[in-house]
Order: sequence, then structure tokens, then C-alpha cells
Amino acid sequence: MAKPEIDAVVFDVLGTLVDEPAGIRAGIRELDPSLDDPRIEQLLSLWQEHIDREQRRILDGVRPYLASDALDQEAAQLVADAAGVNDPAAVTALALSGRRLPPWPDTGAGLARLGERFPLIGLSNASRTALLGINAHAKLRWHQALSAEDARTYKPDPAVYQLAVTISQRPPERLLMVAAHAWDLRAAQGVGLRTAYVARPVGDPPASSDQFDLHTESLADLADQLDNA
Repeated sequence: MAKPEIDAVVFDVLGTLVDEPAGIRAGIRELDPSLDDPRIEQLLSLWQEHIDREQRRILDGVRPYLASDALDQEAAQLVADAAGVNDPAAVTALALSGRRLPPWPDTGAGLARLGERFPLIGLSNASRTALLGINAHAKLRWHQALSAEDARTYKPDPAVYQLAVTISQRPPERLLMVAAHAWDLRAAQGVGLRTAYVARPVGDPPASSDQFDLHTESLADLADQLDNA
């Protein structure tokens, strides 16, 4: 497939630039240091399943829109209840672990390199406030960070991707969406964006039927491919 001609790069954040499970896992460990690794993984799954389910219910119109902060608080309460922790302060601290997410090792240098050539736009399901905390903790450097909260919905709703089109004032085919989640890229394709899959341990790999513009092993690999386009 021919390399895309682009004017800006749009990045998913959670899972693509930061290791979301690692941050939540650390929060669960702080909630109860006596938990062993298998139990932590069970509680992490409980958190993830709640977030996925409730975002889907919002997308389906079953539940009114709530920003990610409220869903994180709900997930933290579920995890705390399952762990037998009754301290409200500890629940709040766990909810905020969704903002203390470590970047992948190549994230900082990759963004710096790509940012020398392209405007960089972050596009996340995280709320505006959560995204601010994530950006600060992981030292993410953008030209613009956009939250799905601005569209009062969640990806993969097309309205979220349209935020990047609107703010950039560029045709969608001149924007490159970068994500570790094939579902995210499929939705971006539906709006007309070009797509680049970046492999991450916690991502959603492409199916054999997916036809993304670029497949990359890292942000350095992405920069190399764009330099050679």
C-alpha cells in the first residue's frame, strides 16, 4: 500500500502511548499490598470489563454520557469492594491511578522526532482533566490534546475522530491516526483518516482483513517509514 501523504499525526493515548494496565495494576497493589499477582490480575480485569461495558452502554444510548473520571471512580469502587477495602480515600486514590500511567519506552523520543515534522494531536477517551494528568505524568508533548469529552461520547463514535478533523482544518485523508487498537483504526478509517498500527503488548492486533496504511513496531519505526514516504 502506498505511503500516505499527511499534514498531521493523530495519536490514541491509552495503550498506544502509555501502558494503561500497568498504571491500574500499580494502583490496585497500593490499594492492598497483600494481594498476590493472580488476584491483582483478576481485579484489573474487573476494572477493564466495567469500563468497556459502561462505555458501550453509553454508545448504545442505554446510559447517559459520563466522563471517564466518573467511570474510573465506579471501577475503583468495584475493585475495592471485591478486595474488601472500605476506605473511601483509598478508593479515590485508586480511581486516580488512571492518570498515573507510565509511557512506553519509545514514546517520548518518538513524539519529539515526529513533532519536528508534523503537528501532533492526542485524541483520547480520557476526560479533559484525566488527559491533563496523563500528559503531565507521562511527559507527553503535543501541539493539541483532544478529549472525547468534547464530543460527549466515546471512541469508536465517529464524532470523536471528527474533533481532530475540525481542529486541524485539514481533510481527513491528510490526517494519520496512530493506534495500538485495530478497532480504533477501523473507526478512524470510517471517517476518512489514514491509519497506522503500532504494535504494543496491550493492544488489539489487526485482523487479516484489516487494510491499514502503515504497520509499525515502534514510534521510531513509524518515523522512519514517514521519513521514507
